Amino acid sequence: MTERVFLDTDVLLAAHDLDAGERRAIAEHILRQLWQDRSGALSVLVLQEFYEGLVGAAASPVPRRAARELVDAYGVWPIVPLEPADILAASEMEERHRLPFRDAMIVTAARKSRATLLLSARIAPARHITGLEIRNPFA
Repeated sequence: MTERVFLDTDVLLAAHDLDAGERRAIAEHILRQLWQDRSGALSVLVLQEFYEGLVGAAASPVPRRAARELVDAYGVWPIVPLEPADILAASEMEERHRLPFRDAMIVTAARKSRATLLLSARIAPARHITGLEIRNPFA
């Protein structure tokens, strides 16, 4: 059985950034593998930030319709909904692990998805938070 992998927003954005060079190639490879294995997971927060990043990109913004189509395409992946209890859990994690609140929300969503691996360039790599490995795919 393939392990579940949770993606942070930066990996999705890199895969769709025409100016990202090697980061784009790495992110595209990861996404191809996750599509093939059907092992990727996202959260509503990741999809929201992905949409904002696409349409708000300074160098080459994506048209809103195309951004909506991309969000829709990723909507077939397991999407973790976030609820008030998740905000409270993230707040406790923020305090306990000294993470920025946004990062604690991503980790909370990854744990809720039952992922064993979180790929993120933003969250400190090599951390292990209750069974979740956090790795920077671009390092």
